[in-house]
Amino acid sequence: MPGAPLFPGVFLITLAIVLLLASLRIIFEYQRAVVFQLGRFYKVKGPGLIVVVPILQQMKRLDLRTIVHEIPPQDVISRDNVSVKVDAVLYFRIVDPEKAFIQVADFFNATSKLAQTTLRAVLGRHDLDEMLSERAKINADIQVIIDAQTEAWGIKVSVVEIRNIELGEDMVRAIAKQAEAERDRRAKVIHADAEFQASQTLVNAAAVLASAPGGMQLRYLQTLSEIAAENNSTVIFPMPIDLLKPILRILERETGAPPAQG
Repeated sequence: MPGAPLFPGVFLITLAIVLLLASLRIIFEYQRAVVFQLGRFYKVKGPGLIVVVPILQQMKRLDLRTIVHEIPPQDVISRDNVSVKVDAVLYFRIVDPEKAFIQVADFFNATSKLAQTTLRAVLGRHDLDEMLSERAKINADIQVIIDAQTEAWGIKVSVVEIRNIELGEDMVRAIAKQAEAERDRRAKVIHADAEFQASQTLVNAAAVLASAPGGMQLRYLQTLSEIAAENNSTVIFPMPIDLLKPILRILERETGAPPAQG
């Protein structure tokens, strides 16, 4: 047949086109392809259009974007024997696709389990007050420890954030009582300090009045003027003994009585 010799050529061309199309892969900017050739690691390819030879080569796509993983609540016993539940958020990403695929079977699960155990271990070395007041420092410590261990897997842990520290009802009541007692203590200290300052001011004022001749008499007269301005029907006013001494001396001279002491 005249057309028979063309059949093998068309078949081979068609087969080549099919194999070429089957070997083409598109890798996005945030992805990388780990390529194996005959079971051995070949290279990391991408992004863009890559060629993976069918049968001879296999590939695995890995996402390089940051993964946000919520660490489930963990039961933690603090250094001062307080039981709390703590949950956190872990941010990590792949920086070495080869290690992430070859050095660990499941990098996501491995990083998650490592974060949980590290969270419990680090928090267990701190008191409850430190957990509540030094959260930023504890976050940094946990991040450094996890990142050092995941480096061998090609994983970079960028941030660890403790979200909630859940206390039992008994501990919540105890902390509330402690806070109330602390507020009472501060109020008493402030009140005592105000009393001391007021008494010190009165002592200083008395010293000034005593050092000025006639100062006390002027103060009495000023007080009398203030009382009279209030329209009181009866005014009881203590008379200073210094004002009475001249009158007493005149009476003593006239009566011949011995002078009064003081």
